[in-house]
Amino acid sequence: MSRDRIYVSETDHERLRALVEQHQEGRDAAAAERLDAELDRAVRVPDGQVPPDVVAMNSRVVYEDGATGRLREVTLVYPTAADLREGRLSVLAPVGAALLGLSTGQSISWTLPDGREVELRVRSVQQPPAAPAASAAV
Repeated sequence: MSRDRIYVSETDHERLRALVEQHQEGRDAAAAERLDAELDRAVRVPDGQVPPDVVAMNSRVVYEDGATGRLREVTLVYPTAADLREGRLSVLAPVGAALLGLSTGQSISWTLPDGREVELRVRSVQQPPAAPAASAAV
């Protein structure tokens, strides 16, 4: 299956590769493998140059389930910050990995762990505010 390009910042790409390595074994191994496949097809762009309509880490995204038409709004986060009650979706979750790097209007067919195929379409993306320069040196 041919898929559209996705875009990921250099820093996110590096951090996500490290996350994949941390989860290569255990209960999240399949999720890490799927995220790894998405990173393989990603176009890496310099930090601060990710197009504003692209789903990046910590982006707020509204997506549509193609089967039901239901809209859902989530923030894409690293697993330690995930909390579905708060709308924070882990990038290791099947839908989180599917949304990463897509831009507004793009859709993706994705097989869930239970074997169901879903079609997800990105409706809108809001990038997180840029961090102040002084806090960059942590």
